[in-house]
Amino acid sequence: EQFNAYRQVLQMMAGKKVIIRTLDIGADKNVDYLGLGKEDNPAMGYRAIRICLEQPEIFKTQLRALLRAAKYGTLAIMYPMIISVEEVLDIQKIVVEVAKELEEEKLPYAIPEQGIMIETPAAVMMSEELAEHVDFFSIGTNDLTQYTLAIDRQNNRLDRFYNPHHEAVLRMIQMTVDGAHKHGKWVGICGELGADTTLTTRFVQMGIDELSVAPSMVLNVRSKICEME
Repeated sequence: EQFNAYRQVLQMMAGKKVIIRTLDIGADKNVDYLGLGKEDNPAMGYRAIRICLEQPEIFKTQLRALLRAAKYGTLAIMYPMIISVEEVLDIQKIVVEVAKELEEEKLPYAIPEQGIMIETPAAVMMSEELAEHVDFFSIGTNDLTQYTLAIDRQNNRLDRFYNPHHEAVLRMIQMTVDGAHKHGKWVGICGELGADTTLTTRFVQMGIDELSVAPSMVLNVRSKICEME
């Protein structure tokens, strides 16, 4: 089912790049049927790539579908909630295992472009080293803001303190861009800040290569960029 869904999207995009994030549940994304249990601090708990590396059978099912679908268009995969080079190396081993299994089953597949999400201060600080092992970075500004400011973005009582424009957050983004570009890798933003036109000029000046926004915001962001030319 996953393979068919991914293949359909890739075929409909007619060669344009499609970036698919691997399973990113936990924290504010609850999936009762996996029985993950209740956590006191889910934002810092068992979530995203941590679940995938702990339960590789779930991860491998998705990777099989992605590698098979990669034959039908231009696919890129991004892995969420990365904090170390070791995690990236573990992921790469699993991808190799999946490719080998598909080879043995004589199922057509392709290894697509692979990147990671930069959502934690740890990933920012390690961005230069991480960039050596992946094809691109995608900055998840929602989580990066919450972890940088130590503020639960689900807690309404903290709204006055939650500031994605905080200079610390913007410096984290700049560090990430610098780390990636040092190794010739591209960087995108895929969080709510990507659509914030008050920051578009600064993002371009930082060297951000791609902004991922909701469809309704595409024209606004394009207009802002065109004004800069």
